[in-house]
Amino acid sequence: MKYTLSILVENQAGVLSKISGMFSRRGFNIDSLAVGVTYDPTVSRITVVTTGDDYVVEQIEKQLNKCIPVIKVKRLVEGEFISRELILIKVHCAAAKRFEIIKIAELMEAKVVDVASTTITIEYCETAERIQTLTDLLKPYGIREIVRTGTVAIDKGKTEVSV
Repeated sequence: MKYTLSILVENQAGVLSKISGMFSRRGFNIDSLAVGVTYDPTVSRITVVTTGDDYVVEQIEKQLNKCIPVIKVKRLVEGEFISRELILIKVHCAAAKRFEIIKIAELMEAKVVDVASTTITIEYCETAERIQTLTDLLKPYGIREIVRTGTVAIDKGKTEVSV
């Protein structure tokens, strides 16, 4: 099962290395990793998506809470948070197929950001599931390149992790 963790850390050099190193040393896998400063420039938020069972995730949380630069760890509950990823997809595009690819992008509410003689590049910011749907629809045309960010997530409603 996939779990999303929101980790508030001190914004200083080497913190990301400590966090990712903890995962590596313990043999935990990271499916997605995104880091960014919060509105407080001394604090960063790391969003990690990992796979495992409840026991494994509980161990990850305990290990993270032992790390000195970690301020707070929160396991986000499925259905109670909003998550997004950004993907750029460069698709092979013969002139005869250009309209079809643009139509797929429009139907998925994606944005065409570059058109060249043999390729189209599409930008899409959505959930991992919707990104997979778009990717599956574009595969038959010949995907040349994909660049994808990690997941970022925030609790819905009034719940907040603080900072």
